[in-house]
Amino acid sequence: MIEKLIEEAFLARECAYTPYSHFRVGAALLAENGTIYRGCNIENAAYTPSNCAERTAFFKAVSEGERSFRAIAIVGGKEDEESLDYCAPCGVCRQVMREFCPDDFRIILAKSATEYQVYTLKQLLPESFGPDNLK
Repeated sequence: MIEKLIEEAFLARECAYTPYSHFRVGAALLAENGTIYRGCNIENAAYTPSNCAERTAFFKAVSEGERSFRAIAIVGGKEDEESLDYCAPCGVCRQVMREFCPDDFRIILAKSATEYQVYTLKQLLPESFGPDNLK
């Protein structure tokens, strides 16, 4: 399943709208029911309205009623580079993940279909603040 998610993330990356940074990111989010939601980064001339690929995938899924997720694959890099490096989610994206995902949610950072690293949300966002803190 990891390879399929990475493949979907690369397909999502092709849709990125990055006229300013030229740094294209794709994400593929695996829901608990097996549905995969793609997301890409979408830039804006005013910068702050821009949206990361990971949040695009989450917001698409949540807007369609999904609330349970297993994993996300993320790929990214400059649009003119042939080889990619690992592209970790920003802090805002990690916090969005924390809203909907358990500590063992898997975050797959990939350079290619065969070169990837797998982390848990807890590893990338230790001592986090989430919904349980408000109960």
